[in-house]
Amino acid sequence: MTLLTARDIRETAAEIGLRPTKQKGQNFVIDPNTVRSIVIAAGLEETSNVVEIGPGLGSLTLGLLEAGHTVTAVEIDDVLAKKLPSTVDRFAGSDAPFQLLNADALRVTKLPELPRSPAAAADTPDAAQNHPDALVANLPYNVAVPVLLHFLETFPSLKTVLVMVQLEVAERLAARPGSRTYGVPSVKAQWYGDVQLAGKIGKNVFWPAPNIDSGLVRIDVTRSVRDPAARTRLFTLIDAAFAQRRKTLRAALSGWAGSPQRSEDLLTVAGIDPKTRGEALTVADFERLAAGDASAPASSVEDPSP
Repeated sequence: MTLLTARDIRETAAEIGLRPTKQKGQNFVIDPNTVRSIVIAAGLEETSNVVEIGPGLGSLTLGLLEAGHTVTAVEIDDVLAKKLPSTVDRFAGSDAPFQLLNADALRVTKLPELPRSPAAAADTPDAAQNHPDALVANLPYNVAVPVLLHFLETFPSLKTVLVMVQLEVAERLAARPGSRTYGVPSVKAQWYGDVQLAGKIGKNVFWPAPNIDSGLVRIDVTRSVRDPAARTRLFTLIDAAFAQRRKTLRAALSGWAGSPQRSEDLLTVAGIDPKTRGEALTVADFERLAAGDASAPASSVEDPSP
């Protein structure tokens, strides 16, 4: 299969009157080798069911199809969404395992059904259900983290995630406790699984070239149990812990806990020094603290000491 070149990208953009804007976070990959590197970095099974967010003009879409994957692309831009199917037909063929959802990724809660395989039994109603096992995308920089977290929560079938984001965001997502870049995105993403920085991408493989470098983030999803109430409680705690980074957790969590004293009591019960700060805590620490809050009366927390 032939992938899109810089010339193809510019010609297609001119054909539909597209002028990429920073507001929409539009930077299109124009180098086929970079596209293939991204697909390889995802490390997918031979026939993965991939959801791609923000396919744009189709560079990565074609790379995923070339590798033998089924692709459901989610595109918010009406002009781009209208053009993409014809690009796929031209470069990958009309029978390519591809479908498009013209929608805002942040509002997507269900993907279109997959074409039913001729081999699927007639009495298997879920045969055509679209449960993606991988997310691979060049995410728009302005909404990268919210979109990533939304899809991780909405589609528990996801096992592998490989996204390209602003390098600073990539480093923040993959940061470890104690790092100055460790924060809310780090903890929330790492709650779902193992997050690693999978590579760096320079500016010159994009059109238009951004002012910053990009990074690849890979997430091997391991979170199988998803209690919505527990997740909401945990994520509210994480937000509170990092809202005032310079404060100790005793002070930073006083509003979340109801008072500075209750904050200190909960931290002590969880085995966390009240004088420490949010960036020192692991995901497990946050989970233990959130679980203690859920089980403790609002008025007091029992002292664990004998």
